[in-house]
Amino acid sequence: MPWVVGIDEAGYGPILGPLVQAAVAVKLPDADPAGWDTLRPWVRRHAEKDKSRLLVDDSKLVHSGPHGVQKLEAGLAALLGLRGTTFGDWLDTHAVPHVVEDLHGEAWFDPAEALPLHPAPPDLRPALAEAGVELFVLAVKLVPAPSFNRVVAASGTKATLLGIGLTGLLSAIRQRLPGHDPVSVLCDKQGGRNFYGPLLQGAFNQGWVVSEVESAAESRYRVESLGRDVRVSFRPRADGESVAVALASMTAKYLREVSMRQFNRHWQTHLPGLKSTAGYPVDGARFYAEIAPLLGGLNLSEDAVRRSR
Repeated sequence: MPWVVGIDEAGYGPILGPLVQAAVAVKLPDADPAGWDTLRPWVRRHAEKDKSRLLVDDSKLVHSGPHGVQKLEAGLAALLGLRGTTFGDWLDTHAVPHVVEDLHGEAWFDPAEALPLHPAPPDLRPALAEAGVELFVLAVKLVPAPSFNRVVAASGTKATLLGIGLTGLLSAIRQRLPGHDPVSVLCDKQGGRNFYGPLLQGAFNQGWVVSEVESAAESRYRVESLGRDVRVSFRPRADGESVAVALASMTAKYLREVSMRQFNRHWQTHLPGLKSTAGYPVDGARFYAEIAPLLGGLNLSEDAVRRSR
């Protein structure tokens, strides 16, 4: 059976907190590459009302309404094994190189925080394994404000960050994906671009990237000479098409939410009564204006806290 690798991001638009990208690998039957039919006994989508099954969908739909973080976390605990760990240990296992080192430079980062934050639902992986389905987090990347700003200053655009992160996540396929089964990678369009050949060649530098389609509707490539069949597709709104991309979306959003929980808690210790923020431009500007008078006393510059773009 082939591996389907879904890739998605969270936190590209905010001005506070990290940008997060995640890749989730799912082994699925050839007849059901999207995975929704195979996982239907255990998983429901947002539009379905059967609450006895686990909610898995685009993270914006899962996170909506009350208890959003808990709903994200339930899916990751049941399907991807998020249980009995700490934020730091989980990142040590799943992050691409240098992520944890960058985060340790952030005063808000608390690697000892226990995960999950809420009681975990039953682990569904044994039942899924009996059905021939494997799922795991392949790789994640978190980019805090200082690293974000350095890349933007060097390149002139924040879109470069998505490309760098994507290269790291794709490189993890060769390093972390077992066996020689075919791999199909699916991700959202990155910043609206249509041409990804050079980026993919950098990620798969031991193979040869061949373009099949490059259009607004889809950009599709195959990678030859890797010892396994690897195909990569970029499509708008891919997070609604595939279980793997939905889980990548949920993983990225969850890590972003845990990070912002820690970010808010850190600044609230310095400024009691400070209202929490999700970091998006309008409210992020309000939050930054309130903490700005504290930066000098903490030996922090604006670039260390607030993104330039």
